[in-house]
This record gives sequence, structure tokens and C-alpha cells, in this order.
Amino acid sequence: MTTYQPDTTRHPADAAAQIAAVYSRNGARPWPSARPRIVIIGAGFGGINAARTLAGKNVDVLMIDRNNYHGFWPLLYQVATAGLEPESVAYPVRAIVRSFNNVSFMMAEVTSINFSAKIIHTSTIPLPYDYLIIAAGSANNYFGNNALAEHTYSLKDINDAERLRNRVLSNFEYAVSEQNPDIRRRLLTLVIVGGGPTGVELAGAFIELIRHVLVRDYPMLDISEARVVLVEASDRVLAVFPEGLRQSALRRLQEMGVEVRLKTQVAAVDATSVTFADGSTLETDTVVWAAGVRSAHLADSIGLKLARGARVPVEPTLNLAEYPDVFVVGDMAYLEGYKPGVAYPMVAPVAIQMAERAAKNIVATTRRRPMQPFRYFDKGNMATIGRRGAVLDSFGIRLTGYLAWFGWLVVHLLSLVGFRNRVIVLLNWAYSYFTYDRGVRLITGLKPNSSIDRV
Repeated sequence: MTTYQPDTTRHPADAAAQIAAVYSRNGARPWPSARPRIVIIGAGFGGINAARTLAGKNVDVLMIDRNNYHGFWPLLYQVATAGLEPESVAYPVRAIVRSFNNVSFMMAEVTSINFSAKIIHTSTIPLPYDYLIIAAGSANNYFGNNALAEHTYSLKDINDAERLRNRVLSNFEYAVSEQNPDIRRRLLTLVIVGGGPTGVELAGAFIELIRHVLVRDYPMLDISEARVVLVEASDRVLAVFPEGLRQSALRRLQEMGVEVRLKTQVAAVDATSVTFADGSTLETDTVVWAAGVRSAHLADSIGLKLARGARVPVEPTLNLAEYPDVFVVGDMAYLEGYKPGVAYPMVAPVAIQMAERAAKNIVATTRRRPMQPFRYFDKGNMATIGRRGAVLDSFGIRLTGYLAWFGWLVVHLLSLVGFRNRVIVLLNWAYSYFTYDRGVRLITGLKPNSSIDRV
């Protein structure tokens, strides 16, 4: 079998010819050159909604992503806590775009971008473009201390969620046969760093998993030894919410049994403990890093000046000042305007609305019409805190408890892609609600080593 080796130094027209040759060899229609060619990097909320907005327009669209699925990451924490199967929060990209006759998909890793030549370099072939939308999402932010990544668990995709679930369940299995009480307590201690929505939702879900489910699976263990510790560097959890809702969330976590440590900074993490800035330590085998995000690492390799959080500064119309045909949306885009001197937050609603505006601006440009600046319609914030608990701040309405939780359920269920996924998630939620059980308590793939083997 001959491996295709493209010449990445050629002119965009030559690159287009190479692509056409590859497509024709495989019996596919070559990418047309008569219409504007738009490439979308990323199949997250931004990429999918940009493609949806461009569907049916007089352009040809190619979406690139290193995975072949679109993930609904607001529910990823439920995969990590054994509440949902991984496939219920993901949907094949090709199944989404196949109804768009002018949109195609390629699974590839983007390695670099030549903005002057208008070529995207991938792990397979170079891709020319007339317009580019960069929507590659975010990565964990370790605030300059990248050594933390070695001994902490993240929650950015399905693999991360399964690894975390495997670790927590494996530690309970190891604890059954562990005779040393200090090691056993360490195995049963889970530390979550970061008091934002991800950290709060994880903490609430894990403490419920332990208190309602694992207590019955492991009657031989003293469940009081199991701890969920939420660590936050500031003096509050859920900082984006009003004070009343923040206090309600804090009380709810503490009532559920989560140990909340505010004004506590993490200095270091190793295989068996976490060390705080004041010099104190906590023995634990599992530390989850949910303390912040930054732009996707692609931002580091494209040669642009970056703003806070490694985000790419954009014009109000969401394109680059020096390259007007390049648009950046979602978590990668830095655009102030959310509040005076404050950039728009790295959340799904912003990514969706930015993607729609960028796509409309590209269409306007192809029709020789002026582009419009981005205007964000803030629908509010919500976060769930365990069973029948949530906080909601939307359109001036502030709710806690059951009503907020029910609103959270409805919004997230309707936001899932695919009828099948909605049905599976609804059935899983109903099962968990009425049985106080979690049906996906599986240790899959390679079994995690016990921390005992690593010290």
C-alpha cells in the first residue's frame, strides 16, 4: 500500500489539485473550486453550529476534527460518575452533516496553519481555504504549573471521563482487600480542584454515587472513610452566580457530605497526596483538575499574538484584524464586551452564538454585504448539585432546589444531538431517580494500577 505524501510547500491551487486527486481515487466527488471554500476546525458546539448555519448556502464547507464525534460535554461529568454511557453524550459528526449537501467531514489533526498561503496543514493532507473558522475549543489551564497534569485527572473528553470513572471504582475494589487503614482511607479520598460548575457538579455527583450506590456495593467497607473534598482558591463557589445562589449551592454541597475548602490553593500533587500553598497535605489517590481552562493548544502553533488564557484576540466581527478571512469563535476567541473590560466567557452558549455570527458574516462577505458585529444574548447560567438540587439564574429569575433542577434537566435533554441520545439519557435519569442506582459502574479498558504499586 502506498502512503500518500503531499507536497505542503505548493501554492493553494496545487494543494486543491492534490485534494481533488485523493478524492477521485476513492470514488468521491472532488471538492468544488467554483464556490467559496470554507474550512471549520473543530466539531464542538462552535463548529457544528457554524456548519448548520452554512448548510444550503452557495459555499462548500469542510469540517475537520481529530475525533469523529460531537460531544455534549455539559453531561460529561455523568459519564465520569457512572450515570451515563459514553455513547449517550456523543454523536457521529458524519450523521449530523450528512443532511447538509454542501458540508463534508474529515477526521484529521491540524498541525499548523499558513495564513498567508491560506493552507491548513494536517497529519494527512494540506487543505486550502477561502475562509476559515477556528473553533477548536479549550484545554486545561494549569497556570504555568504543568507538572500538575502528570498526577491529576482532567475532564475534557470521553476518554478522560472513562479514566476517572475507572480510577474511582478501582480504588473501591482495591480498598476491599487493603489491610492498612491509612492506605485504605487514601484510596477512598477524592479531591476535586476548582469550585466552578464542573467542580461543583462533579462533587455532588460523586458524593451521591458513594452515599447511595457504592455503600450498597461495598458493605464490607466503612463508607464514612470515603471523602469527597472540593478545593477552591477563592472565597466562593460558582463565582458567576449571584451571592444568594452561591450560598445556597455551598450549603447544599455541605449538607450532602462534600468537604468544601475555600481560600485554599494547590501547590503540588503527587501519586499519593496533594500539597496546599500553606504547606499542609492531604493523602489522596485521586485528584481531579477542574480549576480553569485555556484555549486549545492549537493556538500555540499558529503564530498569532495571544491574550489571557492563550485565547486569540478577534475583531467585533469575530475575524482576525490581519487576516479578515479567518474567524475564531468559542473558547479560542478573546473578545471583550461581556462586561466592561471582560471577555466573553468560555461557555457553550457563547460558542454557539459566535459560530452563527461568524458563518453569517462569511456569507455576507461572499455576497458583498457588510459584516455585523457579535452581539451576545445571555440566557443565564445553571448548575446541578446532585439529586433534585440545582441553581438557576436566567432572565432575572433565580431559583434553587427542585424547580431549578427540573429546568436543568429539560434544557440539557433538549440540547442533546440525536433522538436516540435523548431517549437513552432520559431512561438513565429515570432509572437513577427511582432506584437510587447508577447503571454504568464498569471498569473498562486497561485496569488502573493501585497507588500502592506506584510508591
